[in-house]
Amino acid sequence: MIRLSPTEAETLAAAALEANGASPGNASSTARALVAAEVDGQSGHGLARVPAYAAQVKVGKVRGDARPSAVETRAASLMIDAQGGFAYPALDLAVERLPALAGRAGVAAAGIHASHHMGQAGLTVERLADRGLVALVASNTPRAMAFHGGARPMMGTNPLAFAAPMPGRAPLVIDLALSLVARSKIVAAQKAGRPIPADWAIDAQGSPTEDPAAALQGALLPVGGAKGAALALMVEILCAALAGGRFGWQASSFLDDRGDPPGVGQLLIALDPAAFAGPSYAERMKELLAAIGSEPGVRLPGDRRLESRERSRREGLKIAPDLHAQLLGLSGRSA
Repeated sequence: MIRLSPTEAETLAAAALEANGASPGNASSTARALVAAEVDGQSGHGLARVPAYAAQVKVGKVRGDARPSAVETRAASLMIDAQGGFAYPALDLAVERLPALAGRAGVAAAGIHASHHMGQAGLTVERLADRGLVALVASNTPRAMAFHGGARPMMGTNPLAFAAPMPGRAPLVIDLALSLVARSKIVAAQKAGRPIPADWAIDAQGSPTEDPAAALQGALLPVGGAKGAALALMVEILCAALAGGRFGWQASSFLDDRGDPPGVGQLLIALDPAAFAGPSYAERMKELLAAIGSEPGVRLPGDRRLESRERSRREGLKIAPDLHAQLLGLSGRSA
């Protein structure tokens, strides 16, 4: 494995994106988010995304020079056009603008359209929680799951994340996708010649399957059965019908350079605790922390992410040699 500091990894990722057509600002914003995911142990949203991102910029599936724009449509609502570029600069714009609006109105929201892969969803809401806000973000994604009772993949895995400031420690962050497992786990099972649990996916006829090949021709199953499917439907409504993104079945893949831009949507909501709880929010959260701490073996969601973050800062990032070589090649650098 190759060891890089987070700064070295970010510089290399930005260089790879810029060399393939991303503007310096877009490359920097995107690389920063990918390395933050890598630091937190979320490698599926980390540096492994750079080759696909670079290929998409190169062919124009992602507009490398896009400059997201925001319109304040009401006193505390923003309509943000990602302009067919990466999601991260649009998310940066939302995080920059929402705190002032929430401080004025108590609650503020931003809808983003013509967007792309949101990556580690928890990163966005954590940045708002660092500013003292309770925050929620959702994104729809290209089709992977069926509507409840259906067989065809129509909705995305549709991640949700929530963050809340916590007294005396890092914010609480809850980050989850709504499929029971990631598609990559089924791909890995197929390559290894292993069956999958029958509750992971359905085949093209809508029947549960243990055959990974049949699962890849079918659809992922949601976490929590019908309830998870209902949550995924809720995200489709919030991010496509409301925020203006394409529905999951209309969006092209985040993973390859074929087709039109995905054009998905995101919705961010920020709440100022003082507008709802007055001065009591911090004390109430201390009470919650005490209750959680009184139960042996209970961990707060996101604690492993914080442990990974500290370890990455102390020891650096471990990068597979083939991925490191790809990044060097994309950036035009030598080892």
